[in-house]
Amino acid sequence: MSDPQRAGVDPGTDRTAILDRYHRIRAFTEDLCRTLGTEDYVIQSMPDVSPTRWHLAHTSWFFETFLLLPHLEGYRTPDERYNLLFNSYYNAIGEQFDRPSRGLLSRPTVAEVYDYRRIVDDAMAQLIQAATDSAWPGLATVIEVGLNHEQQHQELMLTDIKHVFSVNPLRPAFRERRTQPAGAATPLDWADFEEGIRSVGTEGNGFAYDNEGPLHRVFLEPFRLARRLVTSGEYRAFVADAGYEKPELWLDAGWKVVQEQGWRAPLYWEERDGEWMEFTLSGMQSLLEDAPVSHVSYYEADAYARWAGARLPTEFEWEAAAKTAAIEGNFVDDGVLHPVPSRGRGEPRDEAGLVQLFGDVWEWTMSHYSPYPGYRPAPGAIGEYNGKWMCGPFVLRGGSCATSRDHMRRTYRNFFGPAARWQFSGIRLADDLRT
Repeated sequence: MSDPQRAGVDPGTDRTAILDRYHRIRAFTEDLCRTLGTEDYVIQSMPDVSPTRWHLAHTSWFFETFLLLPHLEGYRTPDERYNLLFNSYYNAIGEQFDRPSRGLLSRPTVAEVYDYRRIVDDAMAQLIQAATDSAWPGLATVIEVGLNHEQQHQELMLTDIKHVFSVNPLRPAFRERRTQPAGAATPLDWADFEEGIRSVGTEGNGFAYDNEGPLHRVFLEPFRLARRLVTSGEYRAFVADAGYEKPELWLDAGWKVVQEQGWRAPLYWEERDGEWMEFTLSGMQSLLEDAPVSHVSYYEADAYARWAGARLPTEFEWEAAAKTAAIEGNFVDDGVLHPVPSRGRGEPRDEAGLVQLFGDVWEWTMSHYSPYPGYRPAPGAIGEYNGKWMCGPFVLRGGSCATSRDHMRRTYRNFFGPAARWQFSGIRLADDLRT
């Protein structure tokens, strides 16, 4: 989470522009739900998945808790019990309902949750228009945090409903694919990077979460980075070579998970009569071999890299390589909702010729999610957003086909536990540059 000094939000930000952005992002959340039936909103298929209804309510609770209740005179929540149901993990705010049990709740109904959203939206419009000039800079910062938070949950809504639909034997489609991924992957080659001191982290220009700073320097040894992502076809060769049966390729913790969970391929892959299929947001499809492999855990990414004679990049190597890259790629805005092959996108827009740095799949790095030098979380409950998780997860970079384009930054640090694979997560290879 960000405080006003770190967020880089312009205190003079036009209120009309903020309100327009608020309505646009909130409307997009609901547009993502337009193909769902009422029954779809309430299913929780595993502990990491939250029902769509919960996402709709939680994002509204966030605006209510951190903006409306403390700052809009006369605002009253429609139900005080919502604080228990829709508080995700803010211990300073109060008790939370057990996360793995969210799918057991039949009330409030989906209709009541949409009513809750309308109440919050109307009140937020009042707050934005009525706030004093002295209070506005701080409020604008927290509003921007809330909007980025909502965009994070838009992505989670997609990955969660994909898992929900995947356990249904009917294999329903969430949405028909707007455009079919086409083209072939570019040949796998490498971009070399020299040793040197690099600046890492946000420079304070525009919004950023507090875990993206402070700006600091790191020394990088010479390294090389694959110009594109690992494809499903390349990963299929790892599967065919019994990669999931060779303990020497795996970290010990990863090998234990492989054995306990029975992993034999990425999540959503199924072999039918000798042909590999994968479940997508558009239903079951033949495996698109030239598209980036997705839904692999850190353990799988690390094992594949070792099998390929390479390694995963550090997050600092990734950020250094992305310094000159345009934030372009296959995002949720494009409506494909699946990774696409690298060829056919036009010429690379960075000096090193790298493609697919943004969009398609979140790229695992070998960096533990840790604080940067000089990091201090924001005071109060809002400081629980990022800092409390800096133990155990690994960092991913670059966004995915479920990420909004205007939500992405070169310094953005996503993070998940090493066994997580229900997100659109994939692999870019790296290696030491041997001279």
